[in-house]
Amino acid sequence: MSAADRRRDVARARRLVVKVGSSSLTAPGGGSLDEHRLVELVDALAARRLAGQQVVLVSSGAIAAGLGPLGLVRRPGDLATQQAAASVGQGALVAAYQRAFGAHGLTVGQVLLTADDVTRRTHYTNAKRTLDRLLELGIVPIVNENDTVATQEIRFGDNDRLAALVAHLVHANGLLLLTDVDALYDGPPSRAGSARVPSVVGGQGLDQLDIGGTGSSVGSGGMLTKVEAATIANAAGITTVLTSADRIGQALAGEDVGTVFVPAGGRRTSRKLWLAHATTPRGRLLLDPGAVRAVTERRTSLLPAGITAVEGTFADGDPVDLCGPEGHVIARGLVNYTSAELPGMLGRSTRDLARELGPGYEREVVHRDDLVML
Repeated sequence: MSAADRRRDVARARRLVVKVGSSSLTAPGGGSLDEHRLVELVDALAARRLAGQQVVLVSSGAIAAGLGPLGLVRRPGDLATQQAAASVGQGALVAAYQRAFGAHGLTVGQVLLTADDVTRRTHYTNAKRTLDRLLELGIVPIVNENDTVATQEIRFGDNDRLAALVAHLVHANGLLLLTDVDALYDGPPSRAGSARVPSVVGGQGLDQLDIGGTGSSVGSGGMLTKVEAATIANAAGITTVLTSADRIGQALAGEDVGTVFVPAGGRRTSRKLWLAHATTPRGRLLLDPGAVRAVTERRTSLLPAGITAVEGTFADGDPVDLCGPEGHVIARGLVNYTSAELPGMLGRSTRDLARELGPGYEREVVHRDDLVML
């Protein structure tokens, strides 16, 4: 299937996730919502919704909307002030969306998520059930990270990643990432000679591009986070289009704008996708060369005999990174022992451990079903 066909697939997706960044919703100087820009976005999405498509909107802008009322001119650096701005701005943002969608006879529903909501199985099921039901009822879900209560340990870091995980969560047929840059370029867009990259298939060629950018004064993401989000969505088998918010009409018409990211190969299972992209490691296990080969080549479970060191503090069931002798991360998995238990087990066989400590110690440190290559 050609890139053009993939663009049309996204445009015609039965269930589409659209992400818009703070810089696409705020006035040029930042610090306040630009309702004209917001209405233009909503007009395009409402037309699709009324044509029969289901649309989930992942929207940044809560913190940006709260800056003006708090007397701030740019995004604060400390978490507490970010949370305060989000608390003030979230209501204003959703009210603006309700007014804009309401003009088309549509109703919105606010869904605030944290990382736990897509990584812990019970939370994941509840979030999926809520979003599915909203869509069945004809509601347009407005999803945002719960900045008001999120902490550094559980934050997504940027709504781009959240959008990719939501697309996976709702089994979307396409993901549209809207930003203030019209496409991915092979160098800084402002540099003479930089050219648009019209398509990326299976991530090929990304390592040869100069992808920079750290976000605007009101947002937290840059081009790198958009590319990472597209990669996550592709791993779930979801085609992604990246373009600027002012080209949403062209993108939704399947025209050749922006950059289309096309999946290649199979779709990762939910569990593998969560482990790779939606978890934060609580520690590290250093492996000897034999264990590295066993895990990466033979795809076996990790046993204590192949572990040389334990770093960090973690509990049974927490995600940990598996690293080679030089510290390079090779995989991530859910560990079956605490960081307090493991040091006394290193280099020993499960048979010896079971004989000395009991049958409960015959289990793997990380089972292969709970392990994903990175």
